[in-house]
Amino acid sequence: MISTLLFLLLLSEGIPNEQRLNQHRVTSRNSPAPEPGAENEKIPSLVEGLRSADDWYKKKRPELVKLWTTILGKTAPAPEDKQWFGDITKAVVHDEQDKGSYTRIRLDLPMEKDFYQQHLLLLPKGQGDGPFPAVIAWTSSTPDYAKPEEWWGAWLAERGYVVLTSWSFIRNYRDGSTARNGAPEKVYERFGHWLSIAKMVHDAQRDVEYLRSLKQVDGGRIGFIGFSLSAKTAIYVAAFAPEIHAVVALDPHIAVNGGTNWFAPWYLDWLRPFPNIPTKEKTVLSLLNPDRERPGFEHDHHELLALAAPKPFLLIGGSQSEDRGGDSDDLQSWGYVNRAREVYRLIGAEDHIQFVSTGDGHKANGPNIDPAWQGFFERWLKP
Repeated sequence: MISTLLFLLLLSEGIPNEQRLNQHRVTSRNSPAPEPGAENEKIPSLVEGLRSADDWYKKKRPELVKLWTTILGKTAPAPEDKQWFGDITKAVVHDEQDKGSYTRIRLDLPMEKDFYQQHLLLLPKGQGDGPFPAVIAWTSSTPDYAKPEEWWGAWLAERGYVVLTSWSFIRNYRDGSTARNGAPEKVYERFGHWLSIAKMVHDAQRDVEYLRSLKQVDGGRIGFIGFSLSAKTAIYVAAFAPEIHAVVALDPHIAVNGGTNWFAPWYLDWLRPFPNIPTKEKTVLSLLNPDRERPGFEHDHHELLALAAPKPFLLIGGSQSEDRGGDSDDLQSWGYVNRAREVYRLIGAEDHIQFVSTGDGHKANGPNIDPAWQGFFERWLKP
C-alpha cells in the first residue's frame, strides 16, 4: 500500500490544486475519530447521477438539508422557542465617536429577551445618504467584539459599507458564560437539541434583522466575514442564512475531521447522544461517518458549501504547505472546495466560489489575505 508520505508527495507534485479531491489527513490528537488513511480517500461527489440544476434542487439538495438539519437539531427556532426572542431593534447605545470617514457607535443588541450582546456599528460619513451595502464582521477566539473594526471594518466603512462587529455567543453569553463554562449547555437547557454552530447562524440572522431596520442599509446587499472561530460560523451562515448574500471564511479549517476541533461541544458536539431517537443511540459522529470500516467521513463540509450555492463564497487559507495541521486551511483544503464547485458549475455559478491559498499564516490580515476579501466584497456587494 502506498505510504502516506509518498501519497502526499505525489499530491504536491503531480496533481494541480484545482483537481484535488482527497480528504484531509487527520492530524488532531484529540479527534474522537483518528481515521488513519483518510487522506487516501476521495471526498464523495455530490453531482454523480445528476444531469441538471433541477436535479440538484429537487433531488440531492433536499437530502442534504434533511441530513444536516438532523445533525444540527434545527436551523431556526422552533415555535416554542420564539418566546425568547423580542424586538432586535431595541438597541442600547453606549456612545458614539467621530472617526472622520465614519461614525463608530458602541451598542448592545437583544439577541434574546434576557441577553444583550455587544456590538460596534460603523456608519459611513460624507459618502452620500446610502443605502449602503453592509458587512457583519465577527471576531475569533481571543480578541473581543471590537477587533474586527481594525481587521476589516475601518477599511469597509471608509469605502461606503455599514459594518456591524460582534462575536459568537460562545465567547460571551448569558450570565457571563463562555464555551469553557457552560454556554453550550445553556442553549440545550433553553432550546433543546440545537448545536452551538447552528445557534451562531441564528445570531447572525438577528444581526441581519437589525441592519435591515436601518435606513442607511441596503437589505439586499449584506455580507459576513469571520476569522478562525467565526470563520467556522461563516461556513454555516453560507449554507443556512439566505438573508446574507456573500460570505468570507478566513482560515476555518474546512475539513470536518482534520487538524482542528469541530468535534468540540461548542461547535458540532460529536459525541452527545441525540434525544428522542427510539431506534438506537445516534450522535453527530455516527451521521457524519456512517461507515466506520471505510477511512474518512462520508459527510463533510463540501456539502455545506454546496448548500450555499449560488451564493458567493470565499475561503481564504493561511498555509500553502501540504499538511499544515492545526487551524489553517492548507493545500488539502482544495478538495472540499473543488467538490462544492462541481455543484456551483452544475447550476451555472462556477465563479461564485473561490479559494485563495496564502502563506500569510493563521491571521485575520496579511499581504495576500487583504486583497482577497477586499476584492470579493467590492465585486459582490457593491452596485
